[in-house]
Amino acid sequence: MTHTIMTPQDVDMITRKGLSVDAVMHQLDIFRRGFQPMRLDRPCTMDDGIVTIPADQRHIYIEAHDEAARQGKMMKFVPASGAASRMFKDWFEFRDMEDFNESHDAQMIADDLPNYPFYNDLKKVLSRKGLDIASLSENDDFTTILDHILTAEGLNYGHLPKAVLKFHSYGEYSRTALEEHLVEAVGYIRDSNRNCRIHFTISSEHQSDVEKHITDVVKLYEFRYDTRYDIMVSLQLSSTDTIAVDTANQLFRDEAGKLIFRPGGHGALLKNLNTINHDIIFVKNIDNIVPDRLKPDTILFKKVLGGYLVLLQDRIHSHIRDLEKDNVSDKTITDIGSFCRDTLSVTLPSKFEDFPHTRKIQALIDILNRPVRVCGMVKNEGEPGGGPFWVIKNGTPSLQIIEQAQVDMASEEQRSIWSSSTHFNPVDIVCGVKDHRGAKYDLEAFVDRSAFFISEKSFEGRQLKALEHPGLWNGAMAAWNTVFVEVPIMTFNPVKTVRDLLRTEHREM
Repeated sequence: MTHTIMTPQDVDMITRKGLSVDAVMHQLDIFRRGFQPMRLDRPCTMDDGIVTIPADQRHIYIEAHDEAARQGKMMKFVPASGAASRMFKDWFEFRDMEDFNESHDAQMIADDLPNYPFYNDLKKVLSRKGLDIASLSENDDFTTILDHILTAEGLNYGHLPKAVLKFHSYGEYSRTALEEHLVEAVGYIRDSNRNCRIHFTISSEHQSDVEKHITDVVKLYEFRYDTRYDIMVSLQLSSTDTIAVDTANQLFRDEAGKLIFRPGGHGALLKNLNTINHDIIFVKNIDNIVPDRLKPDTILFKKVLGGYLVLLQDRIHSHIRDLEKDNVSDKTITDIGSFCRDTLSVTLPSKFEDFPHTRKIQALIDILNRPVRVCGMVKNEGEPGGGPFWVIKNGTPSLQIIEQAQVDMASEEQRSIWSSSTHFNPVDIVCGVKDHRGAKYDLEAFVDRSAFFISEKSFEGRQLKALEHPGLWNGAMAAWNTVFVEVPIMTFNPVKTVRDLLRTEHREM
């Protein structure tokens, strides 16, 4: 038995974060029990877990989406707490090389600079100091150029949130990732009163930067698109941070003896999502955005997914109402059972056919009466990330989005199933979070609490283990009714590294 001793200072720190000692002890117990991998049964494929919508049927879903949007039922939810530091990882490493100024990498970066959307901003900050890119390049002083991109000497891009970085150039001006989300949302969120609702989740570290940026730009886009933006900003709560441990699963402390906590991952954002009171919520990451010339296709498939959810949820709610009536017929039970199996890919309870009539009704209501999500899935073309799988838990298969970190890669069978996946998750999700009476579900009630992640990190040169909550679109939505719909690769254009900004998809040709 391992005993953990907490000091009064530990208890005070835990309390100030909004946590309890019991919660931290529970996290320690998770570390000590260890990671329980998901059991993959098979990858989802076309007609086996993934739906294809023919082009000649898209209009049905687009019309359903547009009607719900006109009624003001929709909101866009954008996780935007990520810092841009990882985008510039290579540039930080290049800058710290002794011979960087004489390297091929330095010259390549300098040659590409005019094609970056922040080029004009860089010229301005250099000009204010009497510097210019041409002279610095001629003198092989590429370090100064990078310093004025990455640090507070200039643009400070290495330390800002991705939301406020320039992503796309339109000739005389450029737009940030956040601005592009404002523009995109007009195409499928705006209601009949021209209101457009967007919720950004950010970190407390970047709160002032993001809020100032919104204030600076929102009036411009309201005027340009004749729209009234209703923008909400929420923080990833410190109470969702998790304790770090060493390799022996003991509390990890810094040199001063203080406990180390780490962000709990995107699964922590379930608390933010759970505060939203709109019927339909679109989830899309801050860095997956395109310039105007490519937005029509993005908006079209957003509407297809949105309309699919609207019509699916209408059927679910209708079935629940039918089951709540007096004298439910055997045919109604059979038909709704088939809907659960064929449309929602849900396996009915064992020996369902032998259940008494009233128990069958309650079992079907229990299946139907939960949040629903429609998730776009893209054909696998080598992009990193999780994917759609049939997963077995307690003997029952279900549709889940699984990350590699959740898989037992030491098992040849599980590794083979993982590598045979045909689609991946671009985080293009539409959520229905209200029941048939219009009441909002408590999303915390539908989480698989065992679906946490344990990862290895370092702090001050020492190894530690970090705990992440069940991922927002992984374990946090594990008990939702789920449908996967194929969408084209053109809808997925994330910016993970700075060089992604040079891709054709991020250029306004």
